[in-house]
Amino acid sequence: MKYISSIGCLVLSAVVIWYGHAYFFDKTVPTISVVGIVDNSYYCGDIKYCVQSDKNGLVSLFIDGQPLINDFKVKAHKEDQIFTLPTKTLSNGSHLLKIDFTDTTYHANKVVHERAFHVDNAPLQAVLIKTGSPYKVFQGRTLHIQFQVNKEIKSAYINLLSRRYECFPEAKHSHIYECFVPIECEEQPNEYLLSIDIEDKVANKMRLEDKFQVVMYPFKKEILTVAADKVQEEKSLGRDGKDLEVEIEKLSSQSPREKLWRGVFCAPIEIQRVSCDYGTVRTTQHKGRYAHKAVDVINAPKSVVWATQDGIVVLKDRFAPSGNTVIIDHGLGILSLFYHLDSFADIEVGQKIAQGNPLGTIGKTGFATGYHLHWEMRINNVPVDPLQWIKVTL
Repeated sequence: MKYISSIGCLVLSAVVIWYGHAYFFDKTVPTISVVGIVDNSYYCGDIKYCVQSDKNGLVSLFIDGQPLINDFKVKAHKEDQIFTLPTKTLSNGSHLLKIDFTDTTYHANKVVHERAFHVDNAPLQAVLIKTGSPYKVFQGRTLHIQFQVNKEIKSAYINLLSRRYECFPEAKHSHIYECFVPIECEEQPNEYLLSIDIEDKVANKMRLEDKFQVVMYPFKKEILTVAADKVQEEKSLGRDGKDLEVEIEKLSSQSPREKLWRGVFCAPIEIQRVSCDYGTVRTTQHKGRYAHKAVDVINAPKSVVWATQDGIVVLKDRFAPSGNTVIIDHGLGILSLFYHLDSFADIEVGQKIAQGNPLGTIGKTGFATGYHLHWEMRINNVPVDPLQWIKVTL
């Protein structure tokens, strides 16, 4: 018994010494974490969160510098110490939660942790901005839809024609959202339904619904002859046309999900004449019968071609059918394409470019029968009439 008692005394002494050493000599900074509030996230209603630590201690909480809780006892590694923050007592907007934690050692080691968050208790509201009812759009044109929300949102998608399109703010921090929907030349004229699914940053959801009408357009017809020796010559000078389509598809998928321009587009040259309208049903020896989904515009040979809007140069190369080619990315999957250039301006791929900056000169490289500019626009790789984009209202 004396032996057991001696061991017990030794163990007790060791424990006392260990706790005493930990109390008087521990200078390590506590480690804490906040579970339930993610930095820079949005919340509504009551937020339930806990403060976890690797030490016993006292925690004080502050909201925007004002005390919320003082010297609350927290046990190490305990996960059920839940706090409740009623956000309806706070204004909508940004707030800062500050956590002061002090351990229970002699040196009272302290750590301060801050967590920014946003309160959004406003009900989600949205309304379409429209000039007519229903929306009307010709085959091959762009359907431009805008709506206004009462606050910043997480996402919005337009559903129409069995497709889904993402909406974006018309400008940074704007509460007006918009979407540019390409309507293919081959789309059947009819009245269709559209819906917009909107979700805010606290998971409130709503849907707007409306109709739009695709109107038939009387596309022209044209027979075009390109000399066989011209075709062979261009094939030897430029990359294959299939390579160009692969490049365009890749560039469309990689387009920035933001608007890189403001305002109206302009024509790329002083247009003297449109030699081939958008959507013209063209017949040639090497391509057969197809829709010419661009406009061919005329000015003096080798006169300057300029950027129709701000963007990024994403392609500068030569291809057999299109000759010297430049493509500008305006963001949101919207590309401007310029074919048959005689020469390139001093531009490089990856370069930011402003509306009016030179791209090259009018030429007849590629499968061209004479000097002209093939001007094309694509939205998510669907060609649309570029002339519509130079009007004041789209």
